[in-house]
Amino acid sequence: MVTTVPNVTSVTINLMNNIKFILETYHGINSRYQCPECKRKEKTFSRYINTHTGEHIHETVGRCNRESNCGYHYTPKQYFQDNKILSEVHRHDNNPKANASPSPKANPKENPNTKPKSVSYINIDNFKATLKCYETNHFVSFLVSVFGYKTTNELISKYFIGSSKHWQGATIFWQIDSQGNIRTGKIMLYSAETGKRIKEPFPHITWVHKTIQQPKFELRQCLFGEHLLIDKTKPVAIVESEKTAIIASAYLPSFIWLASGSLNNLNINTCKDLAGRRVSLFPDLKCFEKWSAKAKELANYAHFNVSDLLERRATEDERAKGLDLADYLLKFDYRDFVLNVPEEPQTQTEEPPVYLPVVKPKHISPSKLIYDFEIPELIQQENWLSELDELERFFSGVAFSNEPIKLNQCTTITDISLFLETNFATARANNGKPIFLVYVERLRWMNDIFN
Repeated sequence: MVTTVPNVTSVTINLMNNIKFILETYHGINSRYQCPECKRKEKTFSRYINTHTGEHIHETVGRCNRESNCGYHYTPKQYFQDNKILSEVHRHDNNPKANASPSPKANPKENPNTKPKSVSYINIDNFKATLKCYETNHFVSFLVSVFGYKTTNELISKYFIGSSKHWQGATIFWQIDSQGNIRTGKIMLYSAETGKRIKEPFPHITWVHKTIQQPKFELRQCLFGEHLLIDKTKPVAIVESEKTAIIASAYLPSFIWLASGSLNNLNINTCKDLAGRRVSLFPDLKCFEKWSAKAKELANYAHFNVSDLLERRATEDERAKGLDLADYLLKFDYRDFVLNVPEEPQTQTEEPPVYLPVVKPKHISPSKLIYDFEIPELIQQENWLSELDELERFFSGVAFSNEPIKLNQCTTITDISLFLETNFATARANNGKPIFLVYVERLRWMNDIFN
């Protein structure tokens, strides 16, 4: 009788086919670790786990989230190749059950009876409660120092910038999807003087769904600013940081500016609403190649063009600092910012070039942005038009002075005419949609002051 000894390589391949390795899902600071390469104090390292056991492979196997400044990424495949996969094979060889093929029910994706978890959303009241206290919001203070009150007010209204008490002066960047659902909000703290993130003694960044401790929250992020995609007339531009998207929208209002939050969040799921649109990606310095690869990966979903603006314009010092588009734009007065027009006109078959307008940009008032959100069925839609008519008649008979008016503890109105025009127009354009109720409430507060 001849005994056939199984080939170790074939055994290994079979085992590896039955095991999946993924980066550990974020579920708090304890799910992130110190990077073995850059070894920064803050935890920026995600480790790979075995989906069957939930165990980490090794403390060095994972990816650093500092893609530009570190870029460390040691995959399970590399680890097993470097170690000849002996440790993984022996572990399974010593456990007969591990060598057996997993039953269909062992993998939720293969179980037809397993239903995908429903996406969770932030309650509308939690959202509305943050649309105030802009006088103490550090990021808003920085915007005012750059753009003044009028443009800053437009940016607040366009992106629904919120304020948080989690840290004094903190900002909330709400993720509102194209259906008007509030996926979550990113809480960050900035310097009011420089507009830079506060990273000491720790990175000041967290999430609204974490702070309100909403149980069993199923997070599925969308692109920051996705709600603006209701405008089908403009091309789309995507940057990494929410701050950059907001600032760039003041310099270049001819684009709809979105932010991915990270390159990893620019994926098939978050790009579904970009289908068929022309999208320009503006990577930070030293990220051009990675973003170009991402554009190729997503080419079936939209017409992507990757801008090399920073690569062409940056100095050596700026490259060393990892300049982003906001850093570059802020060197100029936003009212006069221009970029050279291409020497030769582009043909219709080529992708449109990405460059700034020669004329001063015209700022788009939030009153001219027509939103058309679908309100969740559980929220009953109101009709504000009669009340708005009555309020408008009242204010038309009021003689306003040029003195600022303190609307509430956190808000002072310096341009009453602009305040009324913006709030009336936005409330009418979005009649009854709960996410826009704050505009009606502001008018009610103003009415109480003069009654």
